[in-house]
Amino acid sequence: MSFGLEGKAAMVTGGSLGIGAAIARALGRAGVDVAVNYRRHDEEARKVVADVEAAGRRGLALQADVADFARAQEVVAEVRETFGRLDILVCNAGINRDGVIWKMDEEKWDVVIATNLKGYFNYCRAAAPIFREQKSGRVIHITSINGLRGKFGQSNYAAAKAGIIGLTKSMARELGRSQVTVNAVAPGLIETDMVASMPEEAKQASLSETVLGRLGAPEDVANVVVFLASDLARHITGEVIRVDGGQYI
Repeated sequence: MSFGLEGKAAMVTGGSLGIGAAIARALGRAGVDVAVNYRRHDEEARKVVADVEAAGRRGLALQADVADFARAQEVVAEVRETFGRLDILVCNAGINRDGVIWKMDEEKWDVVIATNLKGYFNYCRAAAPIFREQKSGRVIHITSINGLRGKFGQSNYAAAKAGIIGLTKSMARELGRSQVTVNAVAPGLIETDMVASMPEEAKQASLSETVLGRLGAPEDVANVVVFLASDLARHITGEVIRVDGGQYI
């Protein structure tokens, strides 16, 4: 099935591993030139770029801490200069520093908010003027079901993910007149390095919440992102789509 994305250009933050890497590869297979942002995993980012190029599209790896506002402006400008355009922004970069609220220190709170929420603002702020000027664009935010319901031991992470939902809905209102759609995808338990590092007891407890009784794959999230990036989803904006095997319900 063609999604009509051939020749478009995308930027994916946190695109070297897990869900971000799956999104970058899926967009490449759909005919999109893809810039992959990464902070530490240089080799993995370049492998993702190689896979995009193997699909016949252009790829670009750009190192940056998404919490750096000035660097975000530089990265987005470089993507547009390299590809000659920017049509799709996928904000995905995220970290976790878990702990119950009465034990959480300021550093754990600040670094998660800076990466998982401010990092999204930084790249949206850089891309929004481009999308407004061209009167087209797709913004897709990766949030979490824990931003909808909270999670024991993750007040910082859940707060950031809830903030992303508010950002998504506000941006959808602000950019709608420019024919820019802004949506969020909320994964549940997905088979990533972050989930692999969970204590087995906690992982099994989360798995038992799903009605399908299985972990999701990064590709399950990527497929929804490709759909939202396409004109098949042109009349969908301000939405949060859960990809969780029924974990939230």
